[in-house]
Amino acid sequence: MAVKSIQLGQVWRSEADGQDYLVTKMYSEVFSHFAVLRPAGLSAPEAPTKRVKVTKSSDGASLPGYTFTQEGAF
Repeated sequence: MAVKSIQLGQVWRSEADGQDYLVTKMYSEVFSHFAVLRPAGLSAPEAPTKRVKVTKSSDGASLPGYTFTQEGAF
């Protein structure tokens, strides 16, 4: 699912395991943009982060393998 832009604090759900992830950092490398995700649970500070490449299309931006969970918020 594409959104207008990916921002810090957004929650995305993994299609693989159904777990919710929080966007904690966005950064660019040459021609690519990446989002750093961490689990949105109570044990999240100790959990390892995931780096996901942002895909852009005419519909907006998305994270492959993840679904945006805050439908009415943005």
